[in-house]
Amino acid sequence: MEKHVEVSMLCQIYGKLLTEKQYEFINDYYNNDLSLSEIAENNNITRQAVRDVIKKGENKLFEYEEKLLIMKKMLKQEKQIQDILVELSKIQETSSDKKIEKILNNIRKELICLN
Repeated sequence: MEKHVEVSMLCQIYGKLLTEKQYEFINDYYNNDLSLSEIAENNNITRQAVRDVIKKGENKLFEYEEKLLIMKKMLKQEKQIQDILVELSKIQETSSDKKIEKILNNIRKELICLN
């Protein structure tokens, strides 16, 4: 997974565990697409100071994920849901029973809500 996407996802999951500045800077950099210079200018600090805050925040996010594995579990669950949806489609394609079709549609709706 691309680091940019990974940090953005980790920030969504663990962002509230960071300091306010770490969260703000990481969010601005990764999600709002601001440059280090723009963040520095907006906060009246140096570009290097912004980079240091972001790096410390990133390290914390990766530490939290290493210990708690929430993103890993979430991605695994999403993959499992997709696999189940594929199998449901196969069953539905080969069945002509309307009761089974209705049940499969209900299951599909529930799984999509989990995803």
